Amino acid sequence: MKPGSTAYRERLGVPLRWWVQGTMLVATLWLAVVVALPAAGAWVITAIAMALLCAGLWAYGAARVEVDGETFRAGRAHIAATHIGEATALDAGAARHLAGPGADARAYLLLRPYLKRAVRVEITDPADPAPYWLVATRRPEELAGALAAMTHSR
Repeated sequence: MKPGSTAYRERLGVPLRWWVQGTMLVATLWLAVVVALPAAGAWVITAIAMALLCAGLWAYGAARVEVDGETFRAGRAHIAATHIGEATALDAGAARHLAGPGADARAYLLLRPYLKRAVRVEITDPADPAPYWLVATRRPEELAGALAAMTHSR
């Protein structure tokens, strides 16, 4: 892989059902407020609630996972290819175990409750206290493959 080219890119956006459920919550808020306030006040409160909901869901789902020729990025964290060891794609059960009872408190976690599968990325940098990164993804095999390709090409 050439430096600067992107081998893998994913945005961990929230699922559609979260948007629908959030909209239903705001509609319920409107029903509760419209009986207590004038209609204009109810609409203003509802519009503010909807704007906050949209901003919150957009921000929570804005995390990106990216592999280019030299760097692995997961959310706000990034690490050079030279400090990455083995990347292992995990099914839902293995990811749940590694995020729960099998977790190392020093690990870097980028998890989302709506993503059940993940990739465990070994960190080989002796100065980094995190022994591994656990990164949620919709396509764990593809991410693990991109990481393997990046580390083997160095």
